[in-house]
Formats: sequence, C-alpha cells, structure tokens
Amino acid sequence: MDRITKGMLEEFVKENSLSNFDEATAFEHFTGALLVAEHYSESFSSDDIHIGAGGDTGIDSIAILINGALITDIEEIDELLRVNGYLDVSFIFVQSERSQNFDMQKLGHFGFGVSDLFSERPTLPHNEKIELKFQIANELFSKSSKFKRGNPKIFLYYITTGKWGEDTNLNSRRESVITELSDLSLFSDVKFECKGAKELHSLYRNSKNAIQREIIFPNKTALPDLSGVEQAYIGYLDATEYLKLIQNENKEIISSLFYDNVRHWQAWNPVNKEIRATIEDSSKKEYFPLLNNGVTIVAKALTPTGNKLTIEDYQIVNGCQTSHVLHELNDSLDNTIHVPVRIIATKEPEIKNSIIKATNRQTEVSDDQLIALSDFPRKLEDFFPSYDKKNPLFYERRSKQYDPISGIEKVRIITMPNMIRAFAAIFLELPHSTTRNYASLLKMLGEQIFNDEHRLEMYYFSALAYYRIEFLFRSQAIEPKLKPARFHILLAVRLIMNKSQLPRKNSREMERYCLPLIKDLSDETKYKRYFNAAVQKVESVAAGNFHRDNIRTEAFTTNLINEIGT
Repeated sequence: MDRITKGMLEEFVKENSLSNFDEATAFEHFTGALLVAEHYSESFSSDDIHIGAGGDTGIDSIAILINGALITDIEEIDELLRVNGYLDVSFIFVQSERSQNFDMQKLGHFGFGVSDLFSERPTLPHNEKIELKFQIANELFSKSSKFKRGNPKIFLYYITTGKWGEDTNLNSRRESVITELSDLSLFSDVKFECKGAKELHSLYRNSKNAIQREIIFPNKTALPDLSGVEQAYIGYLDATEYLKLIQNENKEIISSLFYDNVRHWQAWNPVNKEIRATIEDSSKKEYFPLLNNGVTIVAKALTPTGNKLTIEDYQIVNGCQTSHVLHELNDSLDNTIHVPVRIIATKEPEIKNSIIKATNRQTEVSDDQLIALSDFPRKLEDFFPSYDKKNPLFYERRSKQYDPISGIEKVRIITMPNMIRAFAAIFLELPHSTTRNYASLLKMLGEQIFNDEHRLEMYYFSALAYYRIEFLFRSQAIEPKLKPARFHILLAVRLIMNKSQLPRKNSREMERYCLPLIKDLSDETKYKRYFNAAVQKVESVAAGNFHRDNIRTEAFTTNLINEIGT
C-alpha cells in the first residue's frame, strides 16, 4: 500500500473509530464507504454496508438504494412504498484488495458471488449480513410491479491500491461478468468498474470537499448590494443545465441538497402532476417559467466568469418538488424548458434562515414544519458540542456538514433520522415505530418531536444512548441478532436507569430527570452495566424469537415496559 493511501486510511480509521479492526477489514470499510458515497449523498455508517467475513460470497460491501434512501432493513421497503407508491432501486457491490494487483480469479469470484445472490436458489453459503441483503433483494423483486423506471440498476466496483490497465484477460473477464448479470434479465443497467490508487485518492479528496458545480447561466441579472449577501442573481436556466446542479455523475438525485428545504419529495401529488403535465405538453412547456415559482439556491460562494457561474457548498432551500419532477422527467427535457432561479451567496445563517422561511411561506407550509426543520435543529447543533467539550457529540443539521472538518469522529455525529428514532423510542416509548412506521414519526415534528419548548437534555441523552449502542454493536459487545430490537434496548436503558414517571417535556423537572442519566451514560464503566441489563430484559421478553415481526410490535413494547416495571 502506498504512503498516500495509507495516510488516508489511517485518517478514515481514526474519524470512524475503526481502530479495533485489522488493516484489511478497515480497508474494506474505507473503500466501501467512498464508493457508495458516489451514489448516496447522505451520511451513513460503513458498518451498514460492510458484509466482509466468512460466507461473504467474495463481496466486501453491499448498498441497496430505494427511492434515494439507503436501506438496511427489509421493513423499510413497505414504508417507502406507502410513502412514495413506487420503487426506484439501485444495487452497489464492492470488492476491495490492499494488493497492488488486480487478480482475475478474485474478479471472477466477485462476479459469481453477485450473480449467485440474485439466484432463486443460491449455491454459496451466506453469513448473517449477506442473508439480510439476500432477503431484501428477494422482497424487492417480489414487488417488481412497483419498479417505476424499469428494473433496478446494478453497479460493481473492484478496487485495489494498484493501477487498472488494459490487460486483455482482465477486461475480458470483467465484460463476461457484465454479460452474465445482463443475461439474468433483472437489471436495466449493469456497470462494472475497476479502480486503483489514483481513483481512490480522488474519491477520498472529493469526500472531504463541499459540493461544487459550474453552470452556463447567461440569462441572469445581478441584484444590487445587500447587507450580509455577497452576491445574488435572478434569472432562468435551461432545464438540462439545471440538472447539473441536482444530479451526480450517475444521474441520481443528490438528496442532501434539499436538507434545508421544509418539504421532502411528495411523489406525484396533484401539484407535481400539474408540473409534469406542463413539461410533457408541447404547447405549454415553453411557458414553464411563467407557470412555476422556480427554485431558490443559497450558496457559500459564487464565482462568475462570463456566462459561466461556479457555485460552491450550496443548498436548494425552495423548489424541492420542481427539482424532483425535472429529475424524474430527465429524458423528456430539452433547451426549450427554462427554470426560474434565484441564487444567493451568504455566510450569514440568519439571512439563510429568513430566505427559507420567506420563500416557503409563499405556499402552504405550517409554522410547525418551519420550526421543526430550521429553528429547533439549530439549537441542537449548538447545544450538543457545548455539553461535553472533552467527548462531544454533534447534531448534523445539514447532511455531511462535518465532512470537511478534520478531527471529528464520524460516529459522534447524530443524523436527523437517527435523532428522531432515538428520541421517539426513549421518550415517546415508540420503539416499534422507528422502522416499521417512520413516516408517522415525521408527522410529529414540531409537536411531540422537535417542539421548540422541549428541554434539549432529552435529545442529548437520546443521542448519547444511540452513540453508545452503535459502539456496542460495532464492537460486537451486543450480538448482531439483537439489531431488530436496538431501539427497544434504548427504551429499556432509560426505564432501568429511572423508572419514575416522565416529567413534562418542557419543564425544569425534565432537566433534573435527564442530568443524572446523562452523567451515568457518560461514565465508561457504568453505561455498559445499564446496557447489559437492558439486553437481558429484551432477551427475556423475546424468549428466543428475535424476528422483526415479533420484536417490532406495540405488544412487544408493552410487554417490555411491564417486564422492567416489575
């Protein structure tokens, strides 16, 4: 392994708390995370995709993306189907080698392992992680009538620390793998890329840099000087040019760009159907800039050069629905369709926040949504690192906002979905809804979750408990079979630590309730005792049945609460 790769790997290991793994396993986590990040723009743990071990069928990492979300649980399929009404699927497979050579036998074994995974009767033995991916794939293909854009796409990556050349035998073997997978008639697109050290270095550097795009923007007008605003333009972009801002190289939408947008993609609701109808109607599409409110983009920096504009570290704060419709109709767009845009460069959070609220209030959005997705998360963002400066946690308000900052352990970063799930499990006593009915939790934003009057200590305790349990699973101090019950374990930890009735969530009593819990959970010795006790309670109630259909039910939650209360 060259010195540059070794240095990057060591930094990745430190930031992701992987020092307990040997170098080979750490390299698998490293390469898997970088390659999946090319397709998935949100934050994720390499542990969610790494499957390398005995019975891994020659595969080191697998990611399954459905409707732009990284799926780690079979129940998430039905949840996404309920919300979106369709399934847009991509499979990503990675095989990693520290060697500087590309081995034809390993390349072939990798290809066969992938093909075997999609067989109705696999011949290769599966470890526990592979078996879960196999079950998810089977469940997806059983719902093939819901594939929106045709069959799933599949991407294979074989990466080493060497240099991929024009070796005829290796290229022929790679092409034969592509042919074998294509002949299964399961995939709309099959890609197999081999990458070496040069590509690996580029991937790592890209992961550290904020998003940047250059667009051709001739139809723009600069706004006059505004206090706190470095530059601002209004105008319109060709739709095909606008797609450069919202899609990656694989023409997948970059979902993290919409993190500060108060609406998520709402699929084909009546408004979005109208937008689609305008674009698809040849007599109406030229009027698109008159019929659409357009898009608002807030960036950290803008660099104009003639008709070109370079945009750095940007968010789309209004126009999520328009953007997704344009993405969905990618193949129908041409230069006769123009998108109204406002592009603003500011480093002032309050100005950005005002823009978000103002542009989204022009259409129907409740105050609760605006509070939940702008004000309250900012409080958590400021509160978390200030609570324990020696061993801080970080709330990720914007996806990957901490990636460019060196020295922050990624495992200490709590994403919004994990924050919502942990809080709902611990303080709302809804662990059974964290995966099976996550959409119902989102409807609680602004009221039962992320209420502006809530004590922040509840959220810090929830985040700390989540950080602890993830470490215990990662280090295998808790058996993997208990993963379906991890949010029940979190609830059990809180109940074991303090069985008394919860105070009101906005009261000083709640602060006094949480502080001793946080203190004990911060103790490197004490916290393990609480988690061990919680695991025992969950195991007692489960009575050996850890299947999700048994664990993720309201009845199981009730039985667990009763078990701890006795």
